[in-house]
Amino acid sequence: MEEKKTHIKKLDENRYIIEKHGNMNVDGIIYVNDELFQILGTEESIKQVENVACLPGIVKASMAMPDIHWGYGFPIGGVAAFDIENGVVSPGGVGYDIN
Repeated sequence: MEEKKTHIKKLDENRYIIEKHGNMNVDGIIYVNDELFQILGTEESIKQVENVACLPGIVKASMAMPDIHWGYGFPIGGVAAFDIENGVVSPGGVGYDIN
């Protein structure tokens, strides 16, 4: 995780940014304070925020709310918006258990 942490910077009291790198199309923003980041900011969930940032047509940022934890595709607590013309529809964004 040390290499990944070089891309993570604290923005303010309740936000961290994963700066755009590699195949990411946008930055990642994680809405957590320091205490929650230490508890919930696992390598797997952070990698999933990065993965969502690589999807075609993503707009502005790949985001994660304070309940972030590892999910199937998106992290649980993940949020992303996609351009209607160039974006994707990802069932992994809402979970495969939702019909």
